[in-house]
Amino acid sequence: MSTAGEPAAQAAAVVNDAPTFTSLAPTKPFVSTLRYPSNRKTIYDRNLNRTKTTEISLASFAYLFNSLITYHHAKSGSVSEIETRLNRAGYPIGIKLLDLLLYRAPPRTASRSTRLLDLLQFIHGTLWRSLFNRSADALEQSNTKKNEYMIVDNEPIVNTFISIPKEMSQLNCAAFVAGMIEGMCDAAGFSTDGVSAHWAGEGDEMWPGKTIFLLRFKDSVVEREEAIKASGG
Repeated sequence: MSTAGEPAAQAAAVVNDAPTFTSLAPTKPFVSTLRYPSNRKTIYDRNLNRTKTTEISLASFAYLFNSLITYHHAKSGSVSEIETRLNRAGYPIGIKLLDLLLYRAPPRTASRSTRLLDLLQFIHGTLWRSLFNRSADALEQSNTKKNEYMIVDNEPIVNTFISIPKEMSQLNCAAFVAGMIEGMCDAAGFSTDGVSAHWAGEGDEMWPGKTIFLLRFKDSVVEREEAIKASGG
């Protein structure tokens, strides 16, 4: 038989079992350590269509790219790991470059590629000109595999000022550009199984640094392309 005092005791027990909280000190306001010019404008205030005035010197690029390679070399244990890291560093840049280049394109041509060949020509021409001020040297399709294409650069600027030791002779730092190509293809809706950079100038006196960028598209991309052709598109 319960008494009148039991409900009050039970309520007190519940209150006593409730979790306790400790108030935290207010967080300090975030103070940026970035240095701003006197006009308080940053790179984000620049017009995206300004291209000629935003070019950097070759010496500046060489210094920055060498620093990037040195950083990834220090964190890698093999040539393949360095190339993988460089590829991953270039991938997000390729994604952003697709939108930027389409934004800068004339209104009549500013449209995303819906066909595989159009995308490859965009990379071979527009992407290369925006990065290296010239088109790539060749665009080829594999004779044996429908999903493989090759973009050839006789002298990639990313390899011009790189000194590679003999024990790492297979290292091709153009893997960074391969990552950019892969990012652009994926962002455009043409998924790949990877884009890799390979030396092709061995024994070539004129172009010893010739590099082939091998693009391997997923089977679904090839099937879609064939379906569009079959429908007369």
